[in-house]
Amino acid sequence: MLGYFGAACVLGIAAIGSAIGIGAAGQAAIGAWKRCYMNNKPAPFILTVFAGAPLTQTIYGFLLMQQMITKLENGANEGAMLALGIFSGLAMAMSAISQGKAGAAGSDALGETGKGFAQYIMVVGLCETVALFAMVFSFLI
Repeated sequence: MLGYFGAACVLGIAAIGSAIGIGAAGQAAIGAWKRCYMNNKPAPFILTVFAGAPLTQTIYGFLLMQQMITKLENGANEGAMLALGIFSGLAMAMSAISQGKAGAAGSDALGETGKGFAQYIMVVGLCETVALFAMVFSFLI
């Protein structure tokens, strides 16, 4: 059962990171919209991209969980799957939290200036890459 616990951990830990990241980016987006409304400026809908970006780590956690369950059904080592689930989940969670913080800064900057979306989303994408690497490299184990 330890391996199945690891499979559950990868999804749960990644989802916790997504929730924290979405919370951080979402709060900043709401604050940026408020400032726009207070200054009678149009509120950029594109800020929802920053707020929602950390959600993908939950999807990666789910995909890896499914792969781990398949491997366990085929006789994979339970202890290895437990470790894989915990540490891959942590990597995805930290990616989501960092992505939320970067998205928060991007929301603040874009809401204030109306400029720089491409540069801000590149940084958010770099944070995403960590989760993608964690998922893909974990698939290979």
